Amino acid sequence: MAGRHSRTRIFSSPAGIVATAAVGVALAVGGTVGAVQLASGSEQSGQVALDLTPTTAASSLAPSSPSVSPSASASPSATASPSATRSKQAASRSKERTASPKPKPTAKKTTAAAKVLESGSCGASFYSDGQLTANGESFNPSALTAAHKTLPFNTKVRVTNPANGKSVTVRINDRGPFIDGRCLDLSRAAFATIASVDVGALTVRYEVLG
Repeated sequence: MAGRHSRTRIFSSPAGIVATAAVGVALAVGGTVGAVQLASGSEQSGQVALDLTPTTAASSLAPSSPSVSPSASASPSATASPSATRSKQAASRSKERTASPKPKPTAKKTTAAAKVLESGSCGASFYSDGQLTANGESFNPSALTAAHKTLPFNTKVRVTNPANGKSVTVRINDRGPFIDGRCLDLSRAAFATIASVDVGALTVRYEVLG
């Protein structure tokens, strides 16, 4: 066994095996790397010789001092919110109050009363049959129209029944009546407005409107 190795282990007895295990534990804990040569004397003596020759400097396994962690920066102090300020205003109750103006009523539009061009009294009757009127219109017994001998077409005439005060305004669109003592021939609807159609004829007051 003349050769030398970094780690040479020679076991000759059970005691040598135990010693070798102890050396391995020591190397793992201390961190020392070296060459181990185990030589034994005679098998009878049971002694084990250990030759520990360090080949390299033991590395320091001491834990390095922990680096100082940067101190936590102090949190910025909260600034107080600006207090709300109110501008000084004069109390409204100390001011003299004036009554709001009342809206003026709007004047109602009034239509000017129709001018009476002519008036008088005469007999009036009604008719409900006819096809065409003298001005070319289709006769309509439900319309407020009347026939007159001389008044221009579309002249407005207000007819009043003196017995009850009822009146109706008719438009002249036909000619008639052709009976003595009568000056107006009303449509059925116009006559029914101021009197019963059962009467047939009556004396009325008329006003020609301009």
